[in-house]
Amino acid sequence: MKPEHRAYRTIDGNVRIGSVIYGIGAEVLDPDGWIWTLTQMMDGSRTPGQIADGVTARHPAVPHGDVWAAMADLREAGFVDDAAAPPPAGLLPRDRVRYARGVALLRWMDLSPRASPWSAQLRLRGARVLVVGVGGTGGAAAQILVASGVGLVHTVDPDVVELSNLNRQLLYRETDIGRPKTDAALAALRALNSDVTVTGQRREVRGPDDLAHLLTSRPAPYDLLVLGADRPPEIRRWANRVCLALGTPWVEGGYRGPLVTAGVHVPGDGPCWECQRAGEAERRDLRLEPGQDEDAASPRMPWNPASAVTASLSGTLVAHAALALLTGVPPMRPGFRYGVNLMALQDPVLQRHPRRADCPACGRM
Repeated sequence: MKPEHRAYRTIDGNVRIGSVIYGIGAEVLDPDGWIWTLTQMMDGSRTPGQIADGVTARHPAVPHGDVWAAMADLREAGFVDDAAAPPPAGLLPRDRVRYARGVALLRWMDLSPRASPWSAQLRLRGARVLVVGVGGTGGAAAQILVASGVGLVHTVDPDVVELSNLNRQLLYRETDIGRPKTDAALAALRALNSDVTVTGQRREVRGPDDLAHLLTSRPAPYDLLVLGADRPPEIRRWANRVCLALGTPWVEGGYRGPLVTAGVHVPGDGPCWECQRAGEAERRDLRLEPGQDEDAASPRMPWNPASAVTASLSGTLVAHAALALLTGVPPMRPGFRYGVNLMALQDPVLQRHPRRADCPACGRM
């Protein structure tokens, strides 16, 4: 059994396994007690055959076949690792130290059968991610991706570090003021993890062609786009159209006051960003007059009110979605937006709308 999924017995004799966290744990009826025996014997010190023999020795009425079937069910449910499996090829000794805690979390959240808990970490090593915008959201996301061991992270930003950035953009220091953000970001990210290839360029995205060029300029395609920029206002629409055309998954996020969210998009799998935006506009029913812009209900300012909390939280949500898409842990059905309203923690944000046949971006795909 995975150590994070260690079973325990309830007062009524059932077996709970996988922890008591919603979305992971399960409860198994065990009127005869042999499931409990099985979970205790699956401690990594016995072969499957020895486990089956041990269970039937203590519970003679239980057929061997039932024990083998139960072990298969537990493995299929993601509660079991092979303790005898050798480390995957390509894993360095320093990897086992650096990423041990993260791999344990991946193993905890992973409910699919795998030969090794390190397979997800190796997928991160082979991944290539483009980060456009390394301000509050993008900078925090880039830090997490680099710390997590994503193989290549390429950053793009046109700006220089300003004093007003430092209340929320934790990638930078006072000594960086006046430096191009990409230069300062490269130095900080490379110092964080020398095993990751971190590159960057100072460049402004002025249209969809610029974004398409960034995504296709390298010999090998990027596995994912992380959009941390919120200017120009059309940039998400550009990203949606370009990623649909190229088949590139992408995540984006940000904050409007205390509302912090991230969106998860995979071309051909669920609604696109424009489907989601149209569906959410219908749901909210802002009761605007005909022709009135929605900014009247939620005005935009020349600068976005933000703190280190909102900026870092949005980057963290974006990075979590990015890592989930790259590894499959946890499984994430794309085409949705999630987040938190810091004014109403009891009401988390989860927006998911169906794909629209009349969507101007993906309706005919």
